[in-house]
Amino acid sequence: MNIIVLLKTVLVTAILLLLVLIGLNNNAPVDFKLPPVLSATVQQPAALMYFAFFGVGLLTGALLSIGIRKNSGKA
Repeated sequence: MNIIVLLKTVLVTAILLLLVLIGLNNNAPVDFKLPPVLSATVQQPAALMYFAFFGVGLLTGALLSIGIRKNSGKA
């Protein structure tokens, strides 16, 4: 197995473990305000907000890492 793939797998597993620990220990509601996008204050458990921010960051990183392959012109 490629060492880079192994390191990436360990890193993602550690981040997901951290996310689970945050979810178990932070269940108090918090306020989320974003005036340009949301007019009302959203009140959700902190763990749910961490999970949502993690998901947005993961999707953003996945979209930014997608590359466009150019044809080399070889037949």
